[in-house]
Amino acid sequence: MGKTAPPVRRGRRPMSDRRRALQRLEISRAAIRLFREHGVAATSGEDIAGAVGLSARTLWRWFRTKESCVEPVLSLATDAFTASLGRWPDGRSLDEHLLTDYRAPVDSGPDDAELVFAVLRLSRAEPALRAIWLVVQERAEPVLAGILAERLGRACDDVAIRVQAAALNAALRIATEDIAAATADGQEPPIDDLVERLSAAVRAAGHGVLDRTAHPR
Repeated sequence: MGKTAPPVRRGRRPMSDRRRALQRLEISRAAIRLFREHGVAATSGEDIAGAVGLSARTLWRWFRTKESCVEPVLSLATDAFTASLGRWPDGRSLDEHLLTDYRAPVDSGPDDAELVFAVLRLSRAEPALRAIWLVVQERAEPVLAGILAERLGRACDDVAIRVQAAALNAALRIATEDIAAATADGQEPPIDDLVERLSAAVRAAGHGVLDRTAHPR
């Protein structure tokens, strides 16, 4: 007797992690545009799902609340900073390094920087959006600590490493929020303005710990 053929699987193929991340990013962009145009209160989860051609059921599988839809775009800001920190070479201060190295992540779109600023402007009157921004910042902090610990030959739980990571995180938050506040809605500032402000904030946060004289122990 011949072997029985394996059953044919029906239904959709499982989505890859990268495709899922890109889909979440598209949802995030759509949500921010709707929030900016109509306001958070007047925008529903169904509105966001419809803008990207998804069902509301799918949207709620990926996001807890409509406000949490902004998280993937906000994460681009912290991703760019941690990536640049990871490329920081020996013999150069971090603030100087950022001036020439800081750049948008690979998956970033042409208006993603402005979408980040739009969320931060909205967050001044929307506590739920502010909470999401702070959660994104909190998640970035241990990543920063890990990069610093490896560079300086210390443990991630070293109090000096943790404090410095928190200071860098605060520098990123303050610089980004300042640019958002100084920029009109829909207007994206030159990338040089953001980088220069971020570099100045990092220099203020370093207090000499992260200067060119820092070497692994």
